[in-house]
Amino acid sequence: MASTPQVNPVCRFEDHITTTDDHHHTHTHGGEHLHSHDEHGHTHEQLDTPGKFKERELPNYGNRNWKERAFTVGIGGWPKISKRPVGSGKTALMLALCREFRDKYSIAAVTNDIFTREDTEFLVRHNALPAERIRAIETGGCPHAAIREDISANLNALEELHAKFNTQLLLVESGGDNLAANYSRELADYIIYVIDVAGGDKIPRKGGPGITQSDLLIINKTDLAEIVGSDLGIMERDARKMRENGPTLFTQVKNGVGVSEVADLIIGAWRASAAADSI
Repeated sequence: MASTPQVNPVCRFEDHITTTDDHHHTHTHGGEHLHSHDEHGHTHEQLDTPGKFKERELPNYGNRNWKERAFTVGIGGWPKISKRPVGSGKTALMLALCREFRDKYSIAAVTNDIFTREDTEFLVRHNALPAERIRAIETGGCPHAAIREDISANLNALEELHAKFNTQLLLVESGGDNLAANYSRELADYIIYVIDVAGGDKIPRKGGPGITQSDLLIINKTDLAEIVGSDLGIMERDARKMRENGPTLFTQVKNGVGVSEVADLIIGAWRASAAADSI
């Protein structure tokens, strides 16, 4: 069986600055597109490389209107559905973070899926938050476009939740399971990407923007590593290499292991953004 060494999480937050316009914008990341807040058509970006952590697109906190929408955490991951009956743990992380934050901060959540409300129903069923603080987006077609190219539905939902509940933190869970999918910085101020050991210890070195350009990479379900034959030491080594030593955490979200560390990184980013000062 593969070894399961004790892996020390890599935790580091850096201040982030970039440029963006408010609600009407052009991206030039290997492919250009222009869209407004209420536009629903989209095209897919053509990415030539997975990109580098230190060269990733960063949020422009200077242009951010915190009174319109609170600090937004985008959670993506791989896989959601494959030949396995369960995914990487995105929804479990959403639940854990809701429980971690709900008594300390005003929060709300949005989930994305193609034709169902399954993830929202899971959060409501497990009392993550009051039902009125959780919104479901049924994306249809390609769920990745709703977090990257045509973000209007998510922005509208988040802004409505913020206006209604005067939120301090907003959580968004993406639909789909694409290593090439990543959040638009005009939607997510802090990006988390979740993979799990059941996909094999090769996943970190596969790269893709989710691996290389997220603010935090989570390698979840470490308790299964020996069972499935994944070597955590290899995953740590490859994650450090692919992410240029960017923050990576090894977790067991369902068991509560590492959740407080994830929450601490989010709060550190929130405070560094000055969003907390706008309340």
